[in-house]
Amino acid sequence: ILNYDIMARFRRRTCIILLLFILFICSIMMALKTLRPDRAGFGDPFGLGLLPELQQRTVLLDSKQNSLNRAQGDTVTRVSNLHSIAVNTMKASMSSVKKLEEELSSPNYNFHIFYYTWYGNPQFDGKYIHWNHPLLPHWDPKIANNYPKGRHNPPEDIGANFYPELGSYSSKDPTVIEAHMKQMRSASTGVIVLSWYPPGMADENGEPTDDLVPVVLDYAHKYNLKVTFHIEPYKDRDDRSMYHNVKYIIDRYGSHPAFYRHKTSTGRLLPMFYVYDSYVTIPEIWANLLTVSGSQSIRNTPYDALFIALLVEERHKHDIHRSGFDGMYTYFATNGFSYGSSHHNWASLKAFCDSNNLMFIPSVGPGYIDTSIRPWNNHNTRNRVNGKYYETAFSAALLVRPEIISITSFNEWHEGTQIEKAVPKRTGQVIYLDYKPHKPNVYLELTLKWSEKYRKEQEQWLM
Repeated sequence: ILNYDIMARFRRRTCIILLLFILFICSIMMALKTLRPDRAGFGDPFGLGLLPELQQRTVLLDSKQNSLNRAQGDTVTRVSNLHSIAVNTMKASMSSVKKLEEELSSPNYNFHIFYYTWYGNPQFDGKYIHWNHPLLPHWDPKIANNYPKGRHNPPEDIGANFYPELGSYSSKDPTVIEAHMKQMRSASTGVIVLSWYPPGMADENGEPTDDLVPVVLDYAHKYNLKVTFHIEPYKDRDDRSMYHNVKYIIDRYGSHPAFYRHKTSTGRLLPMFYVYDSYVTIPEIWANLLTVSGSQSIRNTPYDALFIALLVEERHKHDIHRSGFDGMYTYFATNGFSYGSSHHNWASLKAFCDSNNLMFIPSVGPGYIDTSIRPWNNHNTRNRVNGKYYETAFSAALLVRPEIISITSFNEWHEGTQIEKAVPKRTGQVIYLDYKPHKPNVYLELTLKWSEKYRKEQEQWLM
């Protein structure tokens, strides 16, 4: 009996010790788990939050996730927090930047993406800009009368069919710019095609943004991205003003390490300028600027560059060639909307460019919807089909073996062509579209996928 009691006490003691050991192990595991970010987003691997220099970045990611969970959260507080984080982030050491560089996919400098800095909000701009876009009337009064008029009323009601994860942000917010750079880099794009108006000028719904260019260049350089310029159709744009504006851009920004230069087949490194709505100016005017014999010629000067014209109609290809442009792009993300944006025409356009020593840069997009600002334009909507539309466009582009592919767009929210992160949102009057059943970063991931596929195929083209 005595031996039995001793053995029973021994077993109880052993069980208690074992139970305490198990509890100790569980507590260690729980403690370790709390060190891992709740949401290891795209390009944010486990362990990132453990690095002291990068903790501010982890806070930014956590802040963005919290705002997603609080769909009705306070936009003012979020933007304020993002701004304070940005100030600290800019103080990060070069070693932390190098570490972050290793975490992200390498940039593909043959993937160019259109980027807009025309958004504003009261916290940074004193008012909303572009998010409060007006409803544009149809040119036919009989049709226009059937649709609503007025302006959008941010932050709940914005001029877009999707809603940004960052809310109705300001393009002046440095944390927004950095978040955008990180998203573009995570998608393996390499060149930002920055929408640009000359100093003091803007689109009819915006305000001048040239003063933002140095900030964009600095953040782009931090993420090893390059910046080129998408010259918009500013007032009185002609050969003379273009010469002066190209000179201004190169003199002011050309020495920045993030300023994009393209290596030509002859080995020259030249700036590149996309020229939106180039067709509104007659070829003779462009030829003054873009041909060697032109009266305002920029050729063989320190300001020579590659000029890429927008092709909309088929006849524009002859005008582009006659004007002295170096290539053409198609911009629109609506397959079938124009001759240039129709995928089945890309092979013949590429053949024309090849035979005339021009670059052909097809533009791919994830979809199109602009009924938030053009409520009468339903017929031009292109459904995203959960990413299939985007992949079809990439597939069509790769078939013609282009030297560069452009992406429409990173953040043109008005026309619903953005690949920037978007989140589900519902207000009293509006139910925004979203990327479900996928995550907010799905179009960044698809871009990365096709960037890698393009790289592999391009290696085979060159063999």
